[in-house]
Amino acid sequence: MIRISLFVMALLPAFLAAPGRAETSLQRNNEALFREIRQVHRLSDGEMKRVKEIFAKSGIMGQGNPAITRHPMTPAQCAARLPGGVNSYLDARNQRICGDKYMAPLYDPQTQRPEDATSCIDIFEFPNIPCTYPVVWTKANEAAQLCSAIGKRICDAHEWEGACAGALGPADYRFDLGSVAAMRAAHNSKYAPSAAWAYGPAYQRGMCAAASTKSASCNGGGYNSCGSNTYPTGAFPGCVSDLGVYDLHGNAAEHMNLPMTPAQMASTGSTTLGVTEMKGSWFIFDSYRAHPDWCRWRAPFWHGTRVLSAASHENYHLGFRCCKTVD
Repeated sequence: MIRISLFVMALLPAFLAAPGRAETSLQRNNEALFREIRQVHRLSDGEMKRVKEIFAKSGIMGQGNPAITRHPMTPAQCAARLPGGVNSYLDARNQRICGDKYMAPLYDPQTQRPEDATSCIDIFEFPNIPCTYPVVWTKANEAAQLCSAIGKRICDAHEWEGACAGALGPADYRFDLGSVAAMRAAHNSKYAPSAAWAYGPAYQRGMCAAASTKSASCNGGGYNSCGSNTYPTGAFPGCVSDLGVYDLHGNAAEHMNLPMTPAQMASTGSTTLGVTEMKGSWFIFDSYRAHPDWCRWRAPFWHGTRVLSAASHENYHLGFRCCKTVD
């Protein structure tokens, strides 16, 4: 028995250094995240059970691979940057309208009041908690499932765009054009003359969480080579739209639903949904602006699938935020 114990002890350092250790660390990090989500959003036992099941089925979803992720700012440092701490992001009026913390009503300030909104959007990337790292390595179908698990839904593209532009516009999808490429071209041509960012009419370096650097081993992607070097959400108070929504530029890119027919709009109750649309720039954009990222710009059909496809895309800088239909 002594020999066996010594043998096991001899193997212990190698075991701890094995790839399985990163998975254990991810599980430990996720358990801490689950506790925070439950406490902040007051989820029921059933809701938390479903959230955990979705994470467990993924196996890699979380706030980044702990073995290589190097966040440039801690949650405590984030909170210290806010004059009122994380409580400065609480809004009693919005909470009353939306029925949850850290959500913003979607409406057109030129013609409506916040109380006229029929939908709301998370003001931060999921888990929608200030000074918390966004969840990444999320597929579009997982984003839709997680939003549903907590009583919300995935956002339609025009809702995210309205949140960013500071005014919810009409759901003017050109369904008659019949293809993602044609719809995208018509949309971008319409809105390009008024291109703007959440915080103003021109791109500004340093305004949002877009100053991270990629892991040295990250060459194209991969869970074991690319760290999710994101900032805590809300760490840049100036990175906010006129509707009070944060981090629409920088940090994680975000999944949402691009309906191809009226019957695929999440905002009207569809559960079949359309195809994937990815919004927002990501965390190295201040040094490498890979594509346009003004508020109403729609991307090419990158890694395109149906939203509910099990093969929808996931990577180290791709997350989501939820919307919610309100009465």
